[in-house]
Amino acid sequence: MLDGRWKNDIERRLRPLGTDLSRTGLSADHLTVVGMVMAVATAVAVANGALRLGVLLLVASALPDALDGAVAKASGTAGPRGSFFDSVADRVTDSLLLGGVAWYLSSTMGGRIVLLPFAVLATSTLVSYQRAKAESLGFEARGGLMERAERIVALGIGLLFDALLVPVLWLMLALTLFTAVQRFVKVWRQASVPVPAAPRPRWRARRVARRRDPARRRQAYRSRRS
Repeated sequence: MLDGRWKNDIERRLRPLGTDLSRTGLSADHLTVVGMVMAVATAVAVANGALRLGVLLLVASALPDALDGAVAKASGTAGPRGSFFDSVADRVTDSLLLGGVAWYLSSTMGGRIVLLPFAVLATSTLVSYQRAKAESLGFEARGGLMERAERIVALGIGLLFDALLVPVLWLMLALTLFTAVQRFVKVWRQASVPVPAAPRPRWRARRVARRRDPARRRQAYRSRRS
């Protein structure tokens, strides 16, 4: 939802900061790596029960992820390679964060509840895959109630108020599943629009017509014999 509605406005506001950071020599790849390192620290803190520290580190890991695009555009290095690296880093970060939450739940609650973060991770990966596959086919699949930005915010709330962590995870799972359905329907409708057939060249159409007309073929044969 944030990506679909306010992404352009957020990028416009971050553009001056991205320009300042690019002048210091920092590249977008540097920021992406810093974000992953902070995600590792966040996962370790959450796994060991330091949830408040985990919230601070979560914010610290989200900031580089928000700024790497602005730095890439300001430095003129935006391109497919950086986009690919950023997407892979996002999937690694999601796995680390929810893995840390699963570790924490296994040590405090135990039982099958430990599978809940992994269910959220699986549905989040599905949502990301839908967008990647749709864009590779020429369709648009952005939008939905629970995109990555919303998941990060919701997870931060669950870590800040630990009594709400499990309910927040259930809410994330339900809304992420709903987002997956939204994107599936959106791409399905785009893909169901019939593609107009490309017009055949005139010379080829005339040639095919001549081949299919037996009278013309006989007349041409007689003219060659005479």
